[in-house]
Amino acid sequence: MIQVLDKSFDIFIPKDEIERKVQVIASSINADYKGTEVVFIAVLNGAFMFSSDLLKNIDLECEITFVKMSSYQGTRTTGKVEELIGLTTDIEGKELIIIEDIVDTGYTIDKIISLLKDKKPKSVKICTLLYKPDAFKGNSEPEYVGFSIPNAFVVGYGLDYDQKGRNLDALYQIRESKQ
Repeated sequence: MIQVLDKSFDIFIPKDEIERKVQVIASSINADYKGTEVVFIAVLNGAFMFSSDLLKNIDLECEITFVKMSSYQGTRTTGKVEELIGLTTDIEGKELIIIEDIVDTGYTIDKIISLLKDKKPKSVKICTLLYKPDAFKGNSEPEYVGFSIPNAFVVGYGLDYDQKGRNLDALYQIRESKQ
């Protein structure tokens, strides 16, 4: 168990499992895009660790750029997605892969895709470390998924609780208090 601010968390996915899954995802992307140039768009802040480890295993001609979106406050999604830092790379006619740390409601991904479509990319795919199918309400399911997880709050490996816990090298699930 670990403590982050006022919440307790239990180990959920250890570091070695994450490392293996990142390699599997990278192998799939390498196979699917062999001979193709790809632009990866990492969603900050949460996807910084995942995108770094993923790109170390990509053997394609590629570039990476970043956007910053926000939809969480504490342990709950606000339901509103705000663009904080926009895309500056020219993506017209290019193959895009959005890298997310977690897809739960899908609202953030839908917002990003709607913003990207105006810039006329050739294709847009989604790669996420974590996917919460029970929470998903969006229009664009991810093509590359590390782990499908239950609808519980997790922290670590880039994911945070009020900006804390991102530096943990494993994933931890919130410990529900017994009432």
